Amino acid sequence: MLYAVACFFLWGLFPLYFKLLKEIPSFDIVVHRLFWSFVFLAGVLAWRRQWGWLRQAARQPRVLIGFLASALLLSGNWTLYVWAVNQGRIVDTSLGYFMSPLISVLLGFVILKERLRALQWLAVLLALGAVLWLTVANGSLPWIALVIAGTFGLYGLLRKTAQLGALEGLSLETLMMLPLVLLMLGIDTWRDTNSFAHAATGAQVLLALSGPVTAVPLLLFAQAARRIPLSLLGLLQYISPTLQLLTGVVIYDEPFAGNRAIGFSVIWLALAVYSAEGLWRFWRARGQGASVDAA
Repeated sequence: MLYAVACFFLWGLFPLYFKLLKEIPSFDIVVHRLFWSFVFLAGVLAWRRQWGWLRQAARQPRVLIGFLASALLLSGNWTLYVWAVNQGRIVDTSLGYFMSPLISVLLGFVILKERLRALQWLAVLLALGAVLWLTVANGSLPWIALVIAGTFGLYGLLRKTAQLGALEGLSLETLMMLPLVLLMLGIDTWRDTNSFAHAATGAQVLLALSGPVTAVPLLLFAQAARRIPLSLLGLLQYISPTLQLLTGVVIYDEPFAGNRAIGFSVIWLALAVYSAEGLWRFWRARGQGASVDAA
């Protein structure tokens, strides 16, 4: 469980990290995040001498297309997230990650044709009601939260059906984005607008460290997913958006009251219904398994 707690705790602290880079354009931060993630992951793969999977993946066009799609979704998610954090919209990003499990359930129903149980439908309808409330009350869609939840949900859907593990998958995603990343860095250097070259030493260090800062939580998550039940992992994932919400409200004094608080409360109710239903089914199945073993 320590792997999961460490992973979600680190993800919850991301706003603090990227706020330190607020003087650098969000797109540039993501370009460097992709580049340094590739450098770090390539180092890990070289250390472990773990390259055989790459040759196999290169011979499977469907795998490459799937990971190109997931790489684009991940890059888009990162770009919006970093931009929102540095625009004072941390609370909106936390709403997106609170909504993400419910979006994943809905995507499973729409795309994978999974059957939803009654309480899962209730949770999804509550979430849709919260979005409608926030839209009417504030006069606009909570688009940041919806795009973050949607891109992360679609990314999770693609990775769920992928044939590679966390380390290999993220390595392939960053590798597929590398030509575009190098092109952008080359153009910026030619124009003498390279953010890394003109940044202070502290910012340069933070940009370089964005590689391991990105990759390490994902590797911790992969370890946790193999060691603890998915029901427990699902509950622990709320550590991240909770920390992000507290960061936005307590540290950066973002507004959180009135209509916004009501919308969040309905989302939390939906998550409580969703989590309780999942836990009940888990313990029921475990009890039935124990009864069979005893017999």
